Amino acid sequence: MDFGIFGFIFAGLIVGFIVGMTGVGGGSLMTPILLWFGINPATAVGTDLLYAAITKSGGVLVHRKNNNIDWSITGWLTLGSVPAVLLTLYFLKNLDSDIQATNALIKQALGFVLVLTALAILFKKRLFAFAQKHAGDRYHASGRRLNSLTVITGLILGTMVALTSIGAGALGTVALFILYPLLPTKRLVGTEIAHAVPLTLVAGLGHASMGNMDWTLLGHLLIGSLPGIWIGSHLSGRVSDELLRPCLAMMLFFIGSKLVL
Repeated sequence: MDFGIFGFIFAGLIVGFIVGMTGVGGGSLMTPILLWFGINPATAVGTDLLYAAITKSGGVLVHRKNNNIDWSITGWLTLGSVPAVLLTLYFLKNLDSDIQATNALIKQALGFVLVLTALAILFKKRLFAFAQKHAGDRYHASGRRLNSLTVITGLILGTMVALTSIGAGALGTVALFILYPLLPTKRLVGTEIAHAVPLTLVAGLGHASMGNMDWTLLGHLLIGSLPGIWIGSHLSGRVSDELLRPCLAMMLFFIGSKLVL
């Protein structure tokens, strides 16, 4: 096994471990790591999307068994995200003749979304506290308007995910909590994961149809990440969340700033 293969397996192990420990950081870390390895930006995004779809599928089965998924919210999110993915992929396909323009767009979008993700992780507790405090105010919509806001949220997440492979995790969870502050946390997480699987699967297959996929690389990442997630999940809670999340947020902010600038 040469160093390149070992490096990809090790990257999968580290990212899987962090996801298992914190519940976030999959796409946020994997795509920048693949860029650091010299992988083409479009290929890095496409490969990471299918990687996310496969690794999160197991989470859906567990959450479904425990009745932790609100399928109505998942449906409204998907109603916005899947069309957004298809439109974004169509836009990228038209840029495909100019590879440099496509890669530059993906890098800029990736940097911007990484910075947003870092802020969401860093201020997650404050955002959650604000949403819960104002749960009964006019600030929160209800009925048809809430469904419309959920579809719009899905549209925004779908666009970000198709462009960067990032957004369905930390940003999706925060957006859902702001919209549904009274939803129990376990159902919030389960619903977000249930939405992330079809979202990343459609986006990943779309990128694969455009040639933005490295199947061998995907296999190497999975070899490392599956045991990494298992180990991280069992060690979750052993290290203070107050230490892990700020460190992860600062790392993502630094990477995002470098890509934007």
